Amino acid sequence: MYEHILVPTDGSETAQQAVEQAVDLASKYGATIHALYVIDVDAASYSLGTEQVNRIRRGNLDEMPEVKADAKEATGYVADAAAERDVAVEEHVTTGEPTRAIRKFIDENDIDLVVMGSHGRSGLSRVVLGSVAEKVLRRTRLPVLVVDRDDEKADL
Repeated sequence: MYEHILVPTDGSETAQQAVEQAVDLASKYGATIHALYVIDVDAASYSLGTEQVNRIRRGNLDEMPEVKADAKEATGYVADAAAERDVAVEEHVTTGEPTRAIRKFIDENDIDLVVMGSHGRSGLSRVVLGSVAEKVLRRTRLPVLVVDRDDEKADL
């Protein structure tokens, strides 16, 4: 049923909970998980200088150790969780607006299912712009499993 499961991740707690669901499904169906970390260049431009943003856009992460470390930590979490269940995983890092980057990844790869957290690190921008998960749901024809954070841990 599923051969390629996409897990967009920002390393947030909610994304990590989505990883658990994705690994469970991949284990059941013998699927490969694709862990995707999107470096939101527009958001990064607020805290980084123009030259640093241009390096990211060119894909030159070697000169941006903090950005590279965040990406590796997020996709590494997915890889570690998958390894525990003997599930194949591929780690991917790209740049761009998250929803567009996710859609592009779906279009360029043979993705059967998207599993993602309901919200991540975006905070106020999520309220103003709408969540990435909501936009992915509206703009793809694939099944999308949206995992909400554990209500016991939610700080309301």
